[in-house]
Amino acid sequence: MSACLGYLCAAVAALSARPLGRVVSVCLALCGAVVVPFVLLVLTGTAQSEVGVVERSGLLTLHQATPYLPDPHTVGEVTPYLPGMAVFGLPRAVLGESGPLPGLLGDARLWCAAAFLGCLWAARRAMRRPAGGTSAVGGASRGYAVGAFVASPAVALPLCVSGVDLPLTGLLFLTLAFAARRRPVAAGLALAAACSLKWTAWPAVAVAVTLLAHHGGIRAAVRAAVVAVGGTVLLVLPSALLSPGPMVQQVFAFPIGRGPFDTPAASPLPGRLLADLGPAGWCAAVALLLGGGLAVFVSLLVRPPHDLVSAADRLAFGLCVAFLLAPAGRFGYLALPVTLAVLARLVGGSRRKEPAHDRVVRTSRPARPAPVPAARGAR
Repeated sequence: MSACLGYLCAAVAALSARPLGRVVSVCLALCGAVVVPFVLLVLTGTAQSEVGVVERSGLLTLHQATPYLPDPHTVGEVTPYLPGMAVFGLPRAVLGESGPLPGLLGDARLWCAAAFLGCLWAARRAMRRPAGGTSAVGGASRGYAVGAFVASPAVALPLCVSGVDLPLTGLLFLTLAFAARRRPVAAGLALAAACSLKWTAWPAVAVAVTLLAHHGGIRAAVRAAVVAVGGTVLLVLPSALLSPGPMVQQVFAFPIGRGPFDTPAASPLPGRLLADLGPAGWCAAVALLLGGGLAVFVSLLVRPPHDLVSAADRLAFGLCVAFLLAPAGRFGYLALPVTLAVLARLVGGSRRKEPAHDRVVRTSRPARPAPVPAARGAR
C-alpha cells in the first residue's frame, strides 16, 4: 500500500514542468517504496527467514569463530552462505534486541542495504573517472535514474523484506566497474568480498578477468585473479578449517538438494522440475548446468566483453542459466542478473569506444591540394 501510494505521488510529481519535478518524483518513490515499509518492517520484526539465518550466523561467528552448527536439527539451523555473510549479522550479535534503537541498528537488512548503496556510489564514482582517454560517464540524469531503479520493485522489495542478495549484487557490479576502469587490484578486492558471501559469485571471476585482459592486458587480468582468489581463500579458510564437514553440507550440498534437509528454494524452474523426476533427472539437471556454464566460458574466450554493459550482460546471462538449470532455485534469484544488467546501462551507458584504426584513418587522411591557378594569358 505504501509503495503504491509512493508510486502514484511520484507519477504526479513527474508531470510537473518545474526543474525540481524529477527530484521530487524520485524522492517520493523512494520514501513510499523503500523508507516507510523498511522502517515499519524492521520495527515490527517482520522479515523473511534468511534475515534470521544471517543474524544467527553472526552470533555463531562471534562465539565459535564459524557460522556453522556441527549438527543442525532443523532447516532453520542451516547456514547456506559462505562465512563472509556473517559480517551482516554481527551488529545484532553485539547490540542485542533490547530497545527499538538497538533492534533497528542490529537488523541485518540495514547493513545489507548500506553495503549495496555504498557499492553503487563507489561504482558511479569510478565510472565518472576518465580511463585510457575515454570521456567520463555520469551526470545528474543518471543519478535520478539509479534512484528510480532503487525504488522499483526489483530492488525495493528484496531490500525491505530480505536484503541478503543485495550486498552480493552491489559487489559484483562494483567489480565490473573497476575492471572496466582498468583497476585490477580494486576489482580483485571487491570480487574477493563477493566470493566470500555466496559461491554463486564465483563465475564473476572469469567475466572480470576477461574484461581486464581486453582493457589492460594479461598482466592486469592475472593480478586481479590473484587478488580475488587469494582474498577469498583468506576469508573462507578459517571456517573451512574449523568446520569442514558442516560447511560442505550446508553451503554446497544443501542448496542443490543433496543435504540432510529439503531446501525451501523450490520454485518450478526447469532444473527443479528435472530434479523432481529422480536421480536420473537430478543428474540431467546438473549436466545441463555444467554444459551451460561451459558455453558461457567459451563465449568469453571467443568474444570477450569490451565494456561495463557487455560484461554485465554476460555475467547476467550466465547467472540466469545457473539459476534456471540448478536442481533447486527461486524465481527471486533472477532479480540479481536483472539488476546487474539494468545498473550497467544506467551507470555505464551503452556507448562503445571508437576503434583505434578508424580514428587513425580519419585523422591521417591527406588534405586535398589547392587548385593551381591558370597562368594569365593561357588559353
